[in-house]
Amino acid sequence: MSEKLNSIERCDCNVIHEDIVNQVRDKMPQEESLYDLAELFKVFGDSTRIRILWALNEAEMCVCDIAVLLNMTQSAISHQLRVLRQATLVKNRKEGKVVYYSLDDNHIKHIFDQGLIHINEK
Repeated sequence: MSEKLNSIERCDCNVIHEDIVNQVRDKMPQEESLYDLAELFKVFGDSTRIRILWALNEAEMCVCDIAVLLNMTQSAISHQLRVLRQATLVKNRKEGKVVYYSLDDNHIKHIFDQGLIHINEK
């Protein structure tokens, strides 16, 4: 099995396919955009934040509700919501003394849906 993996992982030729390299180089986003994308995916790399995003995909919720749903402290939820807000994945609105959170836009739902499709492929 490892022999098969090794043959796939490396190229034994010394030919550079300049046309392909140039084509990809022309389409590649700026380094800063790729860095920002990597940072976004890091935010998605935490299961608590994923659970919060899933909940907010279903309904607008306050910290108290999310804490009860996920069986966590309000402090822990607030910390994760701060990270999600900084990544512009969630937004909030205040109604009296209660702050309600929701997904920032439909792109987040799309990312979620695509991720689930990918992991459920067999």
